[in-house]
Amino acid sequence: MIKEWIAEYNPKNEEEILSALREIMQEITLAGLSRTDFYEKAAFYGGTALRIFYGLDRFSEDLDFSLLESDDSFTLEPYFLAIQTEFESLGIKVSIKERAKAQRSAIESAFLKTETIWKELVLEDVVKQTGVKSNKPIKIKIEVDRKPPQGFETEEKLLIRPFSFYVKCFTRPSLFAGKLHALLYRKWNIRVKGRDWYDLEWYIKKGIPLDVGHFMSRAKETGEWNQSEINPEQILSLLKGKIDLVSFPDIKEDVVRFIKDDQVLSIWSTNYFKDLVEKMKFENTSN
Repeated sequence: MIKEWIAEYNPKNEEEILSALREIMQEITLAGLSRTDFYEKAAFYGGTALRIFYGLDRFSEDLDFSLLESDDSFTLEPYFLAIQTEFESLGIKVSIKERAKAQRSAIESAFLKTETIWKELVLEDVVKQTGVKSNKPIKIKIEVDRKPPQGFETEEKLLIRPFSFYVKCFTRPSLFAGKLHALLYRKWNIRVKGRDWYDLEWYIKKGIPLDVGHFMSRAKETGEWNQSEINPEQILSLLKGKIDLVSFPDIKEDVVRFIKDDQVLSIWSTNYFKDLVEKMKFENTSN
């Protein structure tokens, strides 16, 4: 069955095969969680949610969730069995391990807060089952924010593999808010995440409006914004300032392995993104 699923992606090389396999594993994990009460407590967000449910044309690595309400006592442990059972029903064995991490402050390098649960699915011998000759391991990080910024909107989205089920997801405007916050405020020093810029371009070209209220909630939570309101002009000013600071050759280098056609990046430049952001749409503004 896994081989047939991979064939649907029409992969051209080993990297594309492994990316397809990772996405299939992500969907199996979502399916396992759907057999529990998990989606009554949490919503799916981030790049993987955007790809699986909204058509983003790049691969993504992690499964990111946000609790609907803050809960310091929330743990993933009760859901491990359902995830493992779902994989076992397809003849796949997985283990779930806790990723070791250094002590972190509430505002961290990639917004992995102390309140965030960070686990990792390790897929054992799955690559061999597909017939792919590769020694590369497949791992999926599962992250749950136990103290999320509020103000986001959710909706139920249907997935039909490995069976039909619904997943509670952030809406596209609320996803856009999270992506813009990450793009502007990741504390990665000289490192860049080209996927942030690829997604920004995707949101704008699709005409998806930014949920301004949720963006401001996130910025306030991380101490980046202390005013009672924010308007589109201020957001555009922040974006253009960021555009002036980044290296687009570095951004392209980071994102290229996640996309199939790197020619789409040829237009990327400071001037291009400054012109592009002028086409942004906004909702839930203070005006």
